[in-house]
Amino acid sequence: MRYVDRGSDPAPGALSKLVKGKTELDLARAFYGAMASAAPADPAAKPKKKAKSYGFKVYKDDEVRARLEALFHGKCAYCETVYASSAPVDVEHFRPKGGVEGEPQHPGYWWLAMVWDNLLPSCIDCNRRRKQKSPNPTSGSLVTLDEQARVFSSSRIMLSGKKDMFPITGPRRASNETDDLALESPLLLDPCRDKPDEHLLFHVDVDRPIGLVLARPANGAGALPLASPTPLAVAAAAGVTGVSGKGAVSIQLYGLNRLGLVQERTRIQHRLEFLEMMMIELQSIIQKLKPNTDADVIDAVKRLEQLFDRVVNEMNVMAESNAPYSAMVTAWKDGLRARLMAPPSPPPPAPTRPRGRPRRQPA
Repeated sequence: MRYVDRGSDPAPGALSKLVKGKTELDLARAFYGAMASAAPADPAAKPKKKAKSYGFKVYKDDEVRARLEALFHGKCAYCETVYASSAPVDVEHFRPKGGVEGEPQHPGYWWLAMVWDNLLPSCIDCNRRRKQKSPNPTSGSLVTLDEQARVFSSSRIMLSGKKDMFPITGPRRASNETDDLALESPLLLDPCRDKPDEHLLFHVDVDRPIGLVLARPANGAGALPLASPTPLAVAAAAGVTGVSGKGAVSIQLYGLNRLGLVQERTRIQHRLEFLEMMMIELQSIIQKLKPNTDADVIDAVKRLEQLFDRVVNEMNVMAESNAPYSAMVTAWKDGLRARLMAPPSPPPPAPTRPRGRPRRQPA
């Protein structure tokens, strides 16, 4: 996930188009107003069934889809997968429009159903509740990834996908368009309001690439959330471990470590590993050849420098905002700068000759 600036562009005109002289917001307002009037006066007498939802349509308009595709470069707002190559995009409501999972009497944030800032493009796997294979930490509610704990057991099956989930800290404050949304603190990352890199950390290991995303810590190593029964339990475990609660909950609900996604990011990391190896080797050869004043060697050095620049440019292209998993590539590049500037590791000590009389070899 990477931050996307929506800028100051006006909302698509389709979101406010008129149907018989009324906008969809006008129609929804009348629908929910009538439903509220018909509700029993005694809150205890309210039915436990999920409240009926208005049939929203304008958010599905082709103009809305096209604008979202342009803004997010055809990528899922949550996982950065290019959805056009696999499945149609879901136009996703960050605050769900027709109800909130686990709160059957909440009508949903219906007044935001046609609000541009509440709409995001999402791949099917991030948006719809589906069973997914995910890496399984061997122990602990949040397992720290470090040199001693990098091994995961066989994959687990867990339910992920946002759908109508919208966990917040504290009680629900907004159930009507007159309520103040600022009183609610979401536990999910919105790539247009939050800075995802303040909450998420990509696990980068040049020796053993694996495309995991972790909850960012205040300091120390990141952590991988273990499946918990509720988002609030995930956030509580994150608080104990000292990592971002928003990051941990977002990883689980969006399914940012589902197996197929981890495998695809790992393939990208293997490509980055190869490019980095080429850069280091080319840099080493260039430095050795530069002192040579032979004309052919000088020409070879120039060609090698051009090849080095092409490799660097290839990695830069992979980190551009229109490229898949560009946030992860940027994290790799940040680490690469540090690795290139680090002093070379000392050679391993030469093996010592064993003392005493040599053992006789068998005939």
